[in-house]
Amino acid sequence: MKSITKEVIPELFYFFLGSIISSVIALLLVYLKKKASLHMLGISSLTVFCISCCIHFQVREVLIISLLLLCNGLVASSRLYMKAHTTKELVLGYLIGLFPQLLLLFFWL
Repeated sequence: MKSITKEVIPELFYFFLGSIISSVIALLLVYLKKKASLHMLGISSLTVFCISCCIHFQVREVLIISLLLLCNGLVASSRLYMKAHTTKELVLGYLIGLFPQLLLLFFWL
């Protein structure tokens, strides 16, 4: 009764489902000896979700979207500066966070 189901809050349900799919893909890549940035995965998922919510609710939140896109760049630069990831790993993490959210977008938008 009190959990996030598809009937109660479909937007959050599909956001969490996309995040779970992204996490499983990142886990499978670990077994394949590939490394992906989980930081980029998370921030790209959040960015797509916020853009999707703005489209769904027909709200123009340009400031929030701009800040999230700036955060994408800041997260990527910080990971490169700290030498925690290569550019390939950052792009891989970004894409793993992006595609499941975009695919699930068609179910609730």
